[in-house]
Amino acid sequence: MSQDTTTGQVSVDLRPVPTAVRPAPLRALIARTIFVRWTRKLPIRVTDVTGRSWGTGGPESPVLHIVNSTEVYRRLGRDANIGFGEAFQTGAWTSPDPAAVLTTFATHLTTRVPPRLQALRMWAQRIKGHLETNTHEVAKRNIEAHYDLSNEMFATFLDETMSYSAAWFEPGNNLEQAQLRKIDGILDYAGVFDGTTLLEIGTGWGALAIRAAQRGAFVTSLTLSVEQQRLAEERIQAAGMSDRVTVLLQDYRDAQGTYDAVVSVEMIEAVGGEYWAEYFATIDRLLNSNGRAALQAITMPHERMLVSRRAYTWINKYIFPGGLIPSERAIEECLRDNTHLHVAQTRELGQDYAETLAQWRRRFLSNWPTVESLGFDETFRRTWEYYLAYCEAGFRTEYINVVQLQLTR
Repeated sequence: MSQDTTTGQVSVDLRPVPTAVRPAPLRALIARTIFVRWTRKLPIRVTDVTGRSWGTGGPESPVLHIVNSTEVYRRLGRDANIGFGEAFQTGAWTSPDPAAVLTTFATHLTTRVPPRLQALRMWAQRIKGHLETNTHEVAKRNIEAHYDLSNEMFATFLDETMSYSAAWFEPGNNLEQAQLRKIDGILDYAGVFDGTTLLEIGTGWGALAIRAAQRGAFVTSLTLSVEQQRLAEERIQAAGMSDRVTVLLQDYRDAQGTYDAVVSVEMIEAVGGEYWAEYFATIDRLLNSNGRAALQAITMPHERMLVSRRAYTWINKYIFPGGLIPSERAIEECLRDNTHLHVAQTRELGQDYAETLAQWRRRFLSNWPTVESLGFDETFRRTWEYYLAYCEAGFRTEYINVVQLQLTR
């Protein structure tokens, strides 16, 4: 990413969506047959440019409109997981509410798709491994690919705290209040109060570090994103907390010292499964003998995680390269085998994340003219609309979850 200092516009290097799909008539025909037969039984309405429509949905049901059926079925035939997302990115299918469509799909996936086809899908995913592991160099590159897109772009849809993780709502909360409640929940789990020395793995844009410093803590925060470090330091200075917070451009594996508490919010998903043991061992090493740690982690059921471990998904390709969501069981096993820590308390925020994502998507779309003025194009808009809708559907259907974990010795 680069920025023109005269215009302020951002030049964004993103992984391009393949515009041409190699014809594979048989695979496209199979994909079309499966897709039409499956969606005919779902409570949605599917339409195409010929005026045809199908599905069992009524007037208020989710609508999926196929703009270019040839492209949609070619992409589905080539790679159903990635191809369906790419077809939305290029505009080959649209929806006034893609999250509702994807939620319906996720709800009925295990009940409507025959077990034999599910088994084939899992087999196909297992043979596609990630090509790189998250070494220091690769981890930095992967973080930069997402978080260094543009601080200004993220500001168009995040709340005033610039928190880019699940909020924790209670009745009457707006997004900012829910994000502060989430942060307080993590800090309470970690036992962060006046005089606490705190290590934060994954700075974000500084909201948690500021909140901890306002409690009287002394905070060291680690990030691999140059853009996040720059804005976090500006926000910390504006809050009058520069004497209590230090933001380092450093890999968690290189951290030194001993702390009363360690916190990490939705960082483990970017670590990579092969480094989970080292991640938790590092937390254990950096905590003093009476220390506590608190994590917020996106999770999925263990059996699904085992399948996903070697899968290459649309999210990996276009949003979070190198990422892998753990299961709670995998976390507990890593703690057992590599640390003196265990999970003492757990708090689930899955439906709160669905609401968080819904609000982000509405903000992103309503502020699109501002995003576009930063140098982002229509493909980027569709990519991020799909990404936010895709994740929302995952949490609404409990396909994935998010938890806060308190870790103690």
